[in-house]
Amino acid sequence: MTRIPRHMGIIPDGNRRWALEKGLAKEDGYSHGISPGMELFYTCRDLGVKELTFYGFTVDNTKRPSAQRLAFSQACVKAVEALSREDADLLVLGNTKSLMFPQELLPYTSRQTFGAGGIKVNFLVNYSFEWDLGYGKGTFGPDLKSADVSRVDLIIRWGGRRRLSGFLPIQSVYADIYVVDEYWPDFTPQHVQNAISWYSAQDITLGG
Repeated sequence: MTRIPRHMGIIPDGNRRWALEKGLAKEDGYSHGISPGMELFYTCRDLGVKELTFYGFTVDNTKRPSAQRLAFSQACVKAVEALSREDADLLVLGNTKSLMFPQELLPYTSRQTFGAGGIKVNFLVNYSFEWDLGYGKGTFGPDLKSADVSRVDLIIRWGGRRRLSGFLPIQSVYADIYVVDEYWPDFTPQHVQNAISWYSAQDITLGG
């Protein structure tokens, strides 16, 4: 590997499809995504990645049935709590004014250093680009709510879908996107190794 991305975006998709293939209810897939998230965190930290952004759930995701909403909300709470026991600078970003935002995560909505600190970890919860940009009634707000999040170099999406689904549109403007066909609960560190090897071979010009 000749180039490690400074900031990686993670879209952990495919939890529901994974659950159905295992003969489970759709909502049962989300809890199986917590352990892969921690394994990815350790892998990226050891590789020297400086910043990670996880896509937890979006405002649009909250339109799903209540059992699924509860399941992915609980999974996000458990994931953030697990990350808070590591050496990390942690921030949760999302629309806290909505009833869909987990109250347990309110203490994490300003960046905090846990343990010895080090790698920055951003977790998008009840997030939408409209909220981030202050977008409403045809106008944009004066401040970017994700201003503390740096430009993304590489986005990895599991589950085979080839779209960003509203992930950090400003920071992702020049991001390279790598798609893993396997579902998120089937994560292996080799997925990250393959993505970074691919990224290292890309011609990064940032428009120049």
